[in-house]
This record gives sequence, C-alpha cells and structure tokens, in this order.
Amino acid sequence: MSQHRSARAAVFSAGSWGTAVAKIMADAGTSVIVHARRSEIADAITSTHRNPGYFPDIELPFSVTATTDPATALDGANFMVLSIPAQSLRASLALWAPHIGPDTVIVSLMKGVEVGSHLRASEVITEVTGVSADRVAVLSGPNLAREIMASQPAAATIACPDEDAARRFQTACHTPYFRPYTSTDVIGCELGGAVKNVIALAVGISSGMGLGDNAAAVLITRGLAEATRLGAAMGAHPATLAGLAGVGDLVATCSSPLSRNRTFGTHLGRGLSIEQATAATRQTTEGVKSAEAILALARAHGVEMPITDVIAALLHEKVTLEEAAAALMQRPPKPER
Repeated sequence: MSQHRSARAAVFSAGSWGTAVAKIMADAGTSVIVHARRSEIADAITSTHRNPGYFPDIELPFSVTATTDPATALDGANFMVLSIPAQSLRASLALWAPHIGPDTVIVSLMKGVEVGSHLRASEVITEVTGVSADRVAVLSGPNLAREIMASQPAAATIACPDEDAARRFQTACHTPYFRPYTSTDVIGCELGGAVKNVIALAVGISSGMGLGDNAAAVLITRGLAEATRLGAAMGAHPATLAGLAGVGDLVATCSSPLSRNRTFGTHLGRGLSIEQATAATRQTTEGVKSAEAILALARAHGVEMPITDVIAALLHEKVTLEEAAAALMQRPPKPER
C-alpha cells in the first residue's frame, strides 16, 4: 500500500459529512475525489472548490476534485469512504461495487441500522460487495460537520478488524485539528453511533418541551446505559461505548444545535408533526429511520432499551408527545446498576 503522501480516497457522496471528511483527508495530504450524484455539484467542487449544496461559504482544499462517475472516483483508490443515508446504502453500493479495487479499504461513516435486515452498515457492506470484514472500517466520534469545516478540533475512532488497515486510514486522515484513534471494536463503534441518534431525538424532544438541562442529562446518561447494554449483548467492548464513539458522540449530538437528530427532536417537542419536522430539518435524520431497527436488535438480544422503545413508538404515532414525555421520565425506581 502506498504511503499516505500518495494515498487516494474516493468519498461517496457529497453530503455535509462526506464533504467534511474529504476536507480532512485532503488536509492530511491524501488525494481526494468526491463522487456526487448531481453534475452541478461535482462541477462546482472541482471548479470553485466549494460545495454549494452544503457549505457554499467554506473553501475546500484545492486538491479535492469531484465526479459523477463511480469508476473514475474509484480508479486506484486506497480507500472508499461511504457517507450516504444508511437506508439507501444497499441499493447504491450494489451499483458501485463492480468498480471497487481488490485492495481498496471501505470506510463507513454511517450511523444507522438497516430497516428490515437490522444489519449494521459494515455488515451490509460485506454482504453487498463480498469483501472480507478485515477490509471494512468504520469511523465514528463527536464530529459535527460544520465545526470540522471550520478546522475546529475534533477526534474520532477508526475501528477495523485489521489493525494495519485502521492505521493506514488513521494516517490518511490525521491533521492538526482532527485526531483519529484506532480500535478493532467495529460493533461497539457502530452501535454507539446508531444509538446516540435515537437518544438525541429524545433529548431534542425534552428540550423542545422546555424540560430543562437536568432532564437532558438524565436522558444522555440512561441512553448511554442502553447503548452499553446492547453493545455488550452483541459482543462490543464496554470501553468503546465509554470512549469517543460512545459517550463522546452522544454528548456532542445531544448537546449541539448543529445536530440534525437533536434538532428534529426539538421540532417534535415544540409540537410539529413528523412530516413538518422532516421538512424543517431538510437533511437525513438517521435516528428517525433506525429507531425501530435498533429496538428490534434489542429485542432479539433480550436487552431493555426503554428510551429507544418510547421514541420508536412516538415516531410511529403509537403514543402522543405527552405520553412519550411521561414514559421517558416515569420509569419504575430500581438500582442504577
């Protein structure tokens, strides 16, 4: 594998987080080509070094180019970086898979669980492409795209069964403002990222209803307990959920107005319908789609996830907002651990 100075990455696609990771990798000295679905976005990134769909105000490094052709993007790529909605991963990846090189490491930035199959993104990737699990990595952590576009400090965990592959990707995205750590706990990394989106919906609802910071802290703390219980049942290491991909991501997503899931929840808490909240949020809100799939995983593993349960019920209009708020705050008293 070539050294990072000449490492090549293909980023699919040109959404907010994909764009931010393209910037990180270019700043780390990696050659980056972004795959955009729309030619006007690809042309703008290549010619003006800006993504007009997401960050029209921020200039990208000059080494970032874009194309609408997956074969061009993947030609000679050491890394294929996937940042698309989790629920469209299977169909999109099936189209791109024939162009993936025999040594390309596939890196998932996705924080969702597939509806229907209840598979994590890395599992969908291995199933669709046929690549071995040791060529699939996941990157997860407290990473709000707009802050990273402004080169504000952040860190993340890169998990891959092959430690060498994780280290190569670490080198390809390590900058003065972005510090990646490595891990082999793919399950823990992915579950931390998926569950925190559902908890952020709960925190947003609580905020929208004016329930205060104490309530938010309760939801974050008990939400972490839910993620850790599910992770342990599925073979994750509890320390991963106590790290960047777990509590780190949870705190950032639940605390920041830049978080899509928290924002979506806030709209619900203020009385908007799911359709109205979707229109107001405008971007993919993974927690809305994944809540039911995460709950199905919990039931399959015999794990109690009361917050996730309430959010899934609310999103499917099985309970009212008031009933959901009462259920979130009125759990039967029992020992904390």
